[in-house]
Amino acid sequence: MATTHASQQRPPLWRDAGVLKWVVQIIVLVLVIGVFWFLSTVAADSLAAGGIEVDYDWLDGPANIQLSEGISTVPATMWEALRSAASNTLRVAIAGIFAATILGTVIGLARLSTNWVAQKAASVYIETLRNIPVLVLILLAAAILGSLPDLEGPEEGATDTRFWFDISKRGLALPRVFYADGFYQFLALMAVFSVGIVFARRQLQAKQDREGGDHKVGLKVAGITLVAAVIAWFANPVMGFLGSVFGGLSDAWGSIPRPAMQLVLSALAIGAAALFIKNFLDSRRTPAGLAKLTDDDYFRMIFAGVGALIACVMIWVVVPGLIGDLFVDGLRDLIQWFADKFGNGRGNRPIDAMRPTLSTGRFANYGPEGLTMTPFFAALFFGLVLYTASFIAEIVRGGVLAVPKGQTEAAAALGLSRMQSLRKVILPQAFRVIMPPLGNQYLNITKNTSLAIAVGMSDLVQIGQTIYNKNNQTLAVFGLFMAFYLTCSLTISFIVNNINRRLAIVER
Repeated sequence: MATTHASQQRPPLWRDAGVLKWVVQIIVLVLVIGVFWFLSTVAADSLAAGGIEVDYDWLDGPANIQLSEGISTVPATMWEALRSAASNTLRVAIAGIFAATILGTVIGLARLSTNWVAQKAASVYIETLRNIPVLVLILLAAAILGSLPDLEGPEEGATDTRFWFDISKRGLALPRVFYADGFYQFLALMAVFSVGIVFARRQLQAKQDREGGDHKVGLKVAGITLVAAVIAWFANPVMGFLGSVFGGLSDAWGSIPRPAMQLVLSALAIGAAALFIKNFLDSRRTPAGLAKLTDDDYFRMIFAGVGALIACVMIWVVVPGLIGDLFVDGLRDLIQWFADKFGNGRGNRPIDAMRPTLSTGRFANYGPEGLTMTPFFAALFFGLVLYTASFIAEIVRGGVLAVPKGQTEAAAALGLSRMQSLRKVILPQAFRVIMPPLGNQYLNITKNTSLAIAVGMSDLVQIGQTIYNKNNQTLAVFGLFMAFYLTCSLTISFIVNNINRRLAIVER
């Protein structure tokens, strides 16, 4: 009896789901790139017709801008002004992330407290502040700071007025702990000592594993680290020779031709794409060989290649001048900055502290000795922290409630106090739920720093707006805005995703 095998024929191309999915994705990608290219070309042609060329040569031009605060309040060039403004944005974002995380965690745990007053106070805080627009909170903080009494100057004949804390229309003044001349030399020497500390820890841990028992490895390592820190505190001038090393590296880097740097960056983009494709294929391999790839797998690899090609076009065609400014001049200045931190008669004290003072003159001002928040910085900082903390509090509360109740009961059965069970049992498990939405709040607080323009703080957006109002380089400045905020967002996402992977439960 003959056995017939039904042959399964492949459907025609116009009905093949895999082919249709590929075609639709490619068409959408081409349309997006085409629309972006069309809009950019039309805008550039329109500006060129008005005598405005879109380039980045203006970065080396004189700034003629005064910043309200920052690492350079009177920058010499446009690039220096933007760099100082970007540092102001990062200061607010980084300080705000830490402060909002701490405040939000405390409020979120307070809402779960059995204390009626703490629970209701936390609930009122959350339900009130998260329903007020963040810009309103920033303006409210600015209004409160503006209604404070003026700063009273030193008495007649006084030469120095020192205090611990002061708040007025001029801002908030606190004692300042700062790194001194020997800080970087201290870090360099501690980096050398860290090799021995890691080796000692491994030896102590291996001994404990062999012999059993509690050898107090952590306490011994802490003691070794403390001894190393004391030695480095006094012996750090021996690392002063690194100043000449970094100085030579700065000169060598500055002498690199810009086309060579463009070639290196292009090679890195292509190499990164090739490495991604290789690692991706390795992840799909099984003991029997390479597993069957899906359409999405092919699309990922093609997208990596197209991304490398776009990066090369950007490096060689679109922004070649900016590449030179960033990767040649910018890195040269950064290496020279490190060179200036070593040697050359610098002191050997790594850390110092100063109390705030009042400066004499026609108007009383806070001196440079203390840690002073300007009214602009303080208004933006408090507005963002209070607003974001209300959302973080709810995230923390949800993460804690997501932990099974049996975990709390088991901790109580073991005799752990509420604080011990929270610190050792509940929060470590809750962080697995907390981290993904917490990363979104970190992104929000970073992007919301652009609202600094409402209170007159010299952040990246305000200084960028001033620049393109002067030289009409609107597209170029907005390109820098996008690159800066995209870099910040990707950095935060990278850090949060890495923490997520470390917290993930490893399953068989």
